[in-house]
Amino acid sequence: MEIGNNETNITNSSITETYFVSAYNLNQEDSNWIITNSFIIFTMQTGFGMLESGCVSLKNEVNIMMKNVVDIVLGGLTYWAFGFAMSFGTDKLNNPFIGMGEFLIDPSLEDEFMGPKCAAFLFQLSFATTSTTIVSGAMAERCNFKAYCLFSFLNTIVYCVPAGWIWGDQGFLKKLGAVDIAGSGAVHLVGGSSALACAIMLGPRLGRYDNGIDPLPLGCPVNAIMGLFVLWWGWLAFNSGSTYGVSGQRWQYAARAAISTMLASMGGGLVGLGFSLNGPDRIDILSQINGILGSLVAITGGCFLFRAWESIIVGMIGAFITCFTMPLLDKMHIDDPVGASATHGASGIWGIIAIGLFADNPYPLNTTNGRKGLLKGGGGYLLGIQCLTVVCLAFWSFIVSTILLWFINKIIPIRMSIHDELLGADLVEHRIRHSQIGISRAMSALRILEKHELANVHPVGINPDIMLDAIIGRNCCRKAILHKYSENNNS
Repeated sequence: MEIGNNETNITNSSITETYFVSAYNLNQEDSNWIITNSFIIFTMQTGFGMLESGCVSLKNEVNIMMKNVVDIVLGGLTYWAFGFAMSFGTDKLNNPFIGMGEFLIDPSLEDEFMGPKCAAFLFQLSFATTSTTIVSGAMAERCNFKAYCLFSFLNTIVYCVPAGWIWGDQGFLKKLGAVDIAGSGAVHLVGGSSALACAIMLGPRLGRYDNGIDPLPLGCPVNAIMGLFVLWWGWLAFNSGSTYGVSGQRWQYAARAAISTMLASMGGGLVGLGFSLNGPDRIDILSQINGILGSLVAITGGCFLFRAWESIIVGMIGAFITCFTMPLLDKMHIDDPVGASATHGASGIWGIIAIGLFADNPYPLNTTNGRKGLLKGGGGYLLGIQCLTVVCLAFWSFIVSTILLWFINKIIPIRMSIHDELLGADLVEHRIRHSQIGISRAMSALRILEKHELANVHPVGINPDIMLDAIIGRNCCRKAILHKYSENNNS
């Protein structure tokens, strides 16, 4: 994130020493730019919700949307209470690992930096909620909703500490010269690593790998594709807004960031299309979607540091890594329903490393501290620091997320019961009964029927009219529902 004085060219050391003075020295034009982009970034929550609900079975689509709501409500409150302070605090107790000060941020009317402080907080809040939302997709269809609420409340810790390492005034990675303009690492790698930890801790969905590792059909492909378009739109604000203003020369780099974002996504979309067409018996929709998203993740970290053709290459490699990693995780029986670990985690790694290879020095912003990437004749220092950044962010988010889930599981079981997972979270958690629900995967997992009896029953995610007309499936579902309601009545 490019933060500095908008009137004069400040060296990186002066930004580090007086972060909030320079960050809050915003004119009206820059504040408007930051606030407007924050509004647009918040619409990405809609995109994530639509994408994730489109990828899961119909009996869980409302539940996954509710989790996205919780991410903003609970995650946002904790970020206001202590998250922002842990990243960008101004107290004298600040250290290279964690920030202090500005807890419960509330600038007074007499504060000359009231407007800039509010603008900076709002912009960072939009990033924090995005990182948390990435995780929800990897936990879909089998995570206890109450346990997820507690996780969302605490997950701010996973994001805000490494964000301070890269963007905070005393962050040790920033002092070493790490570069991550809009969050390939601080947002996406952190979110993707956390998603991987959650997917491993929860285990696969019922029966997910009983009949092979082929991807399951999407519950609502239209929702998933519409979610892609909303995210695509929001990503332009995500990257362009990270110039932190448009005064001086910043507007030129904001424009360059937008162009790089679009070109990268087009290159990634081409790779995703190739993977989609390469399917043995169908054109895979999720490969196309995640190919584009993987390219967007990859370009985020260096969004205005690359030439046009370099942006396309970065996007194409990011998409390839995503589409290659998704089936690899399935082979390892790591069940990530939306591919968040591959899309945000694996592509986030590439996005950080790509800066060390292709980055230019964007004069006069001094984003790279005067350094260039290895392929631009800048030597290996920047690449080395970027690799160190990857290791620090990935290990932190994976380990802390694992500890959080272990702790939460001691209080509330993080995994739904087998019976509840059969019925679906919409019915069990929210008392919403769909007219058609897929039950074959759960039946297979429960070994209610032999596999040959399920041969003519559609898998979860497909909801044709004949699904509940299958006599075996209908009777099984009725028994499960009656048993569930009898338990509730007896209690």
